[in-house]
Amino acid sequence: MSYLNANIPPIYCKVRKEYLYDLKEHHGEDEECVIFGLTSISGRAILFNIMLPNGACFWRLPISAFFQKSYDRADVPDMQTHELELWNCFSYWPSVHKFDWLAGVSGKYLGLDKKFYHGKYLFTIDWAHPDVNILDTEHSEIPQEHKCAHILELSNGNYAAQPNNRILWHINSYTTDNSWPDYKVQTTYWDAEDNNMVTEDSDKMFYQMEEKEKTVSEVLMDGFKEEQKMYEKEEKDKRTYSKYKEYAHDLSFENDSNKND
Repeated sequence: MSYLNANIPPIYCKVRKEYLYDLKEHHGEDEECVIFGLTSISGRAILFNIMLPNGACFWRLPISAFFQKSYDRADVPDMQTHELELWNCFSYWPSVHKFDWLAGVSGKYLGLDKKFYHGKYLFTIDWAHPDVNILDTEHSEIPQEHKCAHILELSNGNYAAQPNNRILWHINSYTTDNSWPDYKVQTTYWDAEDNNMVTEDSDKMFYQMEEKEKTVSEVLMDGFKEEQKMYEKEEKDKRTYSKYKEYAHDLSFENDSNKND
């Protein structure tokens, strides 16, 4: 896992030339380039680093700056960064990986305009926090907040960076279900050692796992929690009965009034 900058599989493509001039000149023009790396700054869009045919390197351009080499610019729609990339970087520590299972696989992502954009998988960017001694103020390791970014080569000539929950992949021999998933966001911190078991107190290589005996304080605490639950239930029942009595009284008073009328 890299800090700030990371290598990526080289992408031979074209850059919209106005991005080389701070969006102030050369609109509608383009130039060939090679994207060879990225920069990950927490809270900013994924930024890409390129080399141009004149030998110059240009740093930190958004994904909206590029389109595929085989396309003429006039045939490729200009799309904003937020249309191509849903989330900013989650930390300064990016991981770049090309999954064999997804290599060359086509898919589609659901854009902010509720339209599907088709493309082909290139590689994946993910984020994490590298050191417990560094204060973690990011969201990369919170289950319900974590997102990765799959880099896609779109059929309209652009590139995109989209998370798992916006993409459906298509593999001829496997993906036969055409429905849109209704899965829930994962909120669980999975921990294989989060149980009440301990190893036996011996020097055996093939040791046994035993259930840990509760301490006196743990037993007392469990009893206290049970009593607390019973007390809360009794109080709830009392409040419910009290409200019922008030309602019955009001209803009786109303009926008496109707009789007198």
